[in-house]
Amino acid sequence: MTHATSIKYETEAVSIPSDGVSLQGDLTTAGSRGLVLFAHGSGSSRLSPRNRMVARRLQDAGFGTLLFDLLTVREEALDAITRRLRFDIEFLATRLVGATEWLLSRPATRIMRLGYFGASTGAAAALVAAARRPGLVSAVVSRGGRPDLAGPLLREVTAPTLLIVGGADGTVIRLNQVALAQLASDQKELVIVPGATHLFEEPGALERVAELASQWFARHLQAPTQ
Repeated sequence: MTHATSIKYETEAVSIPSDGVSLQGDLTTAGSRGLVLFAHGSGSSRLSPRNRMVARRLQDAGFGTLLFDLLTVREEALDAITRRLRFDIEFLATRLVGATEWLLSRPATRIMRLGYFGASTGAAAALVAAARRPGLVSAVVSRGGRPDLAGPLLREVTAPTLLIVGGADGTVIRLNQVALAQLASDQKELVIVPGATHLFEEPGALERVAELASQWFARHLQAPTQ
């Protein structure tokens, strides 16, 4: 995938009301092909270098992005000790739905079709949110995700869904294969990146993830209409 490294985008620091709290985020409206919300994985945040790299590639392809914290500062501090909230998929999905509804309340973004990019446990939250709000989510991409944690709600996900797993991530491959069969969507796919481990740290692995995600969103997120 080619991209212009010299392109500069306007990124707005935003405070997102969701589930009774304010969540901090970075909103970039790079183009008009749609907007992708990022749901980070366990123990991560909107500053995740892997998600930010994928976001830049999506921006180069003409998509807007929203990277935001699913937890408040206080909740992050508590979760660092208990590790409970990062695995509370319903809780995280509620936060993601709140951010989605916030975007749809803004004149500049309400006309855009929305997609989710979820990593690790964030992928499960993205799938639960897509099941809860089927009319609002046009596509989902999972990177090294745990879609199995979405449980029976997988059978209610009708949005086109792409599951991306590293070829060296054996246990997660199997979990994704089982989840793929359960998804209700008639547009679903599992892609295994050869040689990649769970975090896609190998040379070229994350670039491949970004390419696959861009292609999937290009196929399923249409330009907004006035």
